[in-house]
Amino acid sequence: MSADPRVKTTSAVSEWDDLKLPPMDFASMLRAFGPGIVLMMTGMGTSHVVTAPTAGARFAYALLWCVPAAYIFKYHGFEMAFRFTNATGKSLVEAYGTAWKKWPLWYLLAITLLQCAVGQAGRLIATSAVVYYAFTHILHWPVPMEVHALVLGVISVAIIWRGSYQALESFSRVLAGVLVVSTGIVYFLRPAPLAAVENFFRISTPEGSWLIIAAFLGLLPTGIDVSLQASEWGKAKNVGLPGIRNRLEAAGLARPFNPFAPRKEDLAIRTSILPPHVREYCERWFKIELWDFRIGHIVSFGIGVVFLVLAAVWLYPSALEGPAVMGEIASIFTKSVGSWSMVLFLLGAFAALYATAFGYFDGWPRVFAACCRNIFRGTARLQGMEKAELTPEQRRTWYSEYNIYRVTMIFSLVTAVLVIAGIPEPVFLVLVASTQAFFIAPVIFILNIYYCLTVIPKDNKVFYPSKFEIWFAWGSCILFTAFTVIGMLATVFRVRLVG
Repeated sequence: MSADPRVKTTSAVSEWDDLKLPPMDFASMLRAFGPGIVLMMTGMGTSHVVTAPTAGARFAYALLWCVPAAYIFKYHGFEMAFRFTNATGKSLVEAYGTAWKKWPLWYLLAITLLQCAVGQAGRLIATSAVVYYAFTHILHWPVPMEVHALVLGVISVAIIWRGSYQALESFSRVLAGVLVVSTGIVYFLRPAPLAAVENFFRISTPEGSWLIIAAFLGLLPTGIDVSLQASEWGKAKNVGLPGIRNRLEAAGLARPFNPFAPRKEDLAIRTSILPPHVREYCERWFKIELWDFRIGHIVSFGIGVVFLVLAAVWLYPSALEGPAVMGEIASIFTKSVGSWSMVLFLLGAFAALYATAFGYFDGWPRVFAACCRNIFRGTARLQGMEKAELTPEQRRTWYSEYNIYRVTMIFSLVTAVLVIAGIPEPVFLVLVASTQAFFIAPVIFILNIYYCLTVIPKDNKVFYPSKFEIWFAWGSCILFTAFTVIGMLATVFRVRLVG
């Protein structure tokens, strides 16, 4: 990258000692985790607690290969989001805004509204199914599914409005702990047979399985589109380069970015000119964020496998459908451990599913508002989401980023509940929502890789991907796109594919 008169050298900076270097021992890093855990829990719900058991119950171990395929192929789609935000201090949404006529942002606005309605309905109905089962079959209080969905949605929105990103991160930590402990106890009491492992390496597509395959690849560990939410959450955490980007611009160590005269080079930061202490601070936070994501990715993979193989052992053959689906899935626990474990399952399932719905109530409205701040001048002038820093004008003006975020959240709540009232079938709605995410993912995947490679300076060896990572990312993207096309032919156009 050539020198720019707007970027000063390190000699222009006099004081950066107030930046506290985060400790790098594992326990300290674990306490610092945030966006990766939120991403993990946002994806831990319907795909794990509904889709994975459905696959095991209907097809035994035949679709086990989908789980590692999804996690391996989609790894860099998410990793590039963390990499970009930590390397630039900006969200991927800003990068998308540098494209011709800002077309990715207009595309995002459309799919975000669709996800807020249909996608969120799929997540919320799965959560409601757990509560519905508990109220109807245990407490004998037959409350309609849509009422549960409305109550859970209102609680989620109220918590997020009160605490914003910090509430999201704290809530996700608690739910993650409940899920991992409850699932681990049940699995290790009666583990699945080791012979099932061979199905990781045997690709099979039984008759009638393509909707579930599409759902797996669409929402394991979660949709690639959620990488944009992760980028926004990384920015909201306000540490590393996202936390000091404005200071660097004020000190002349980074170019200011203008969304209405957008240039990719204005997003880049030349870390080689930063003071050593600043560079070390940013690099440490980048490593913490990467481990945050990777550990969440591994835990998510393990739980997805556990739910599928347990369903294959205890439920196969079963259609696993209807409003009482959670009771059928819960029978895995009661058959393997005992009737007392019903409570254990309900806690774990609720933690996973509610974390997903909760995260989506924050994530997609956050992305929608981010698109608006890069498209509309009024919103750009009134950008900002941190409640403590909002001005009176930002709070009262309807088109401020903060208020667009809140209005979109209400839109998501209302439309999701209406969709649930019209289609009260948990498994079908979850599979449709999952497949929807599957179809839009390749565009997001390609853009994430492209902007990482064209914005992050190549001489930055810490932030810029290695040659292996670049080749693996593009290879994964190609394979994932191929599966997308096959899945679209099988599920949308009803092309018969031989299993």
